[in-house]
Amino acid sequence: MEFTRLIEIVGDEPVFETGLLLAGDVDPNDVRRQLSRWVKAGRLYQLRRGLYALAPPFQKVKPHPFVIANRMVRGSYISLQSALAYYGLIPEVVPVITSVTTARPGQWETPLGVYVFRHIKANLFFGYRLVDVSPGQRAFVATPEKALLDLTYLHPGGDSPAYLRELRLQNLDRLDLDELQRLADRMAKPKLRRVAAFVAELARTEAEEYEPL
Repeated sequence: MEFTRLIEIVGDEPVFETGLLLAGDVDPNDVRRQLSRWVKAGRLYQLRRGLYALAPPFQKVKPHPFVIANRMVRGSYISLQSALAYYGLIPEVVPVITSVTTARPGQWETPLGVYVFRHIKANLFFGYRLVDVSPGQRAFVATPEKALLDLTYLHPGGDSPAYLRELRLQNLDRLDLDELQRLADRMAKPKLRRVAAFVAELARTEAEEYEPL
């Protein structure tokens, strides 16, 4: 396969899998060898086994980090600090993209960033939606309320006032406090009910501070 042919096939894709190139009368081993050569030549990025992205200047579409994360582990969604930063609920820019999955936890360091996957029980795998994260690109991202509960659930002592203050939560008017309480009840963890109550109090305090005189 020529590189120009590869661009014809995958040029409009933010990321692509080897399987996209194996249709028709092709030698799978030859395709994989050619992909390996293009990675070594700097024309492709290998994100994990079987998952690639075109490297600049060959990219037509710059892959959004959230889309990469979703494709790296099927059956995952963006959550924790990554989702909270996306919604503007914490002030930090988060360099690591963090997702949750019912599969095994893992971490990948790639040319396009570091991707961490935290394990969560299957009965807690809800509270996410498909979001337009970039023109033509969509990713599964936790709702703001679920991202906060996922974070505090997975962090030891995540319900402590000290830890919750350390997060420096902001723009709490963007949270649906009723939904936060409903999700905490659904997750049926006492620590999460404590989190919901504490954050509701923070939100009330924040609202009072910004009330016009």
